[in-house]
Amino acid sequence: MSAIAGISFWNFYFRLFPGTIKGPQLVEFLQALVRQIKGKLLIIWDGLPAHRSALVRKHVESLDGHIVLERLPAYAPELNPVECIWGYMKTRELANLCAKTIGEVGQFARNRLKSMQRRPQLITAFWKQAELPI
Repeated sequence: MSAIAGISFWNFYFRLFPGTIKGPQLVEFLQALVRQIKGKLLIIWDGLPAHRSALVRKHVESLDGHIVLERLPAYAPELNPVECIWGYMKTRELANLCAKTIGEVGQFARNRLKSMQRRPQLITAFWKQAELPI
């Protein structure tokens, strides 16, 4: 199971997928973001190879400037507020979880992420923890 997330100043958005995140999953996630967030989107992401895939590039180009892509510097997870989401999940929400199946892990993670979305102070903390000059 893999997770993908994006964060704005007021919310974060996520999807869980079986297996690894590749081009098709990224396109699905970008489509969901376009449906949920009106207006132009600036997507700043890390160096995951799937981010540079031809499928993703073609999809973004087909949106006629609705999404603009920028990349974080290589090896700079401290600049990525999404990494703070995952760190919080691992150390707080999923710590000591003893599930019997990966399905149970997925459902529990989904529920905890939804709960985290309803906590604006947590989203603010993720931005403050990232070392971005905002």
